[in-house]
Amino acid sequence: MTELRWNPTAREWVSTASHRQNRPQMPTDWCPFCPGSGRVPEDYDVYLYPNDFAALSIPAPKPAIPGDEFYRVAPSHGTCDVVLYHPVHTTSLPQLSLSHLTKVVRLWRKRFEELKRTPGIHYVLIFENKGAVIGVTMPHPHGQIYGFPYVPPRLKRELEAARAHRRSKRRCLFCDIVKKERRARLRVVAENAAFSAFIPFYARWPYEVHIFPRRHVEAIDRFRPAEERALAEILKWVTLKYDNLFGFSFPYMMLLHQAPVKGNHDFHFHIEFYPPHRSKDKIKYLASVETGAGSFLNDSLAEEKAAELRVAKPRTRQELLAGSRK
Repeated sequence: MTELRWNPTAREWVSTASHRQNRPQMPTDWCPFCPGSGRVPEDYDVYLYPNDFAALSIPAPKPAIPGDEFYRVAPSHGTCDVVLYHPVHTTSLPQLSLSHLTKVVRLWRKRFEELKRTPGIHYVLIFENKGAVIGVTMPHPHGQIYGFPYVPPRLKRELEAARAHRRSKRRCLFCDIVKKERRARLRVVAENAAFSAFIPFYARWPYEVHIFPRRHVEAIDRFRPAEERALAEILKWVTLKYDNLFGFSFPYMMLLHQAPVKGNHDFHFHIEFYPPHRSKDKIKYLASVETGAGSFLNDSLAEEKAAELRVAKPRTRQELLAGSRK
């Protein structure tokens, strides 16, 4: 059973999906995403797979209870897709070649464009959860795409901040952030011809990296072909640094922040990474202050963590491209 329930205290929708309790938990003897499973093509490079345990669907089922004016209930209208990065079960995003990773970026774009035209979809969230510590239930390399019937709360707050900044300063909030970070250089981790990656001044997680295009772009469907490849390059660069930082496959949450499907010129596309590690053997847990009060405590300095990532290989674009050719 799936449905949306309105929280009147936070003024936000909560998705309930009781059937997701039955999804597999890190199976070791089978994988539906591997060729030979009968669930995917025998030969694929990147592949869009409908989520077997979708929290949102079209058509949406009838809610379990009717709701009322105070406790509002709505059908869980929307889409949930799985993006299979590669047929090899043991690989990961930073191990993909640049050409293959560009195919992933172009699949993200294609699905975004399709969902923009889907009635009832207001926001497309492209994301990846990597690592058991994050709560991943299938180890095959994959990300996900959700088509929401509303703009999620975090993205809505970013939109409101961007609009307010535009009204008061007549400039893009995020363009100002990129300029300030590039000018300071203290928190920049990597850059290529089109993108800058840095731990922002206001980072909540110790190794939280944000990737911004320097050209003002609202959403992924506005990228030029060269920018799609540049995005693949900077993604590989950042995730390789993560893996090389402590010498293991680095877990993270990765989310693409972009304008709602109807567009908004105030918004500026960017990617945010939330890695749970605060050191090689310590995890940043979200406890009472973060979860209950919504106020993050970051027990590190963004400048120090950015310096650690800067010296992690690959240090230069030349090193990255040399490694990509192997």
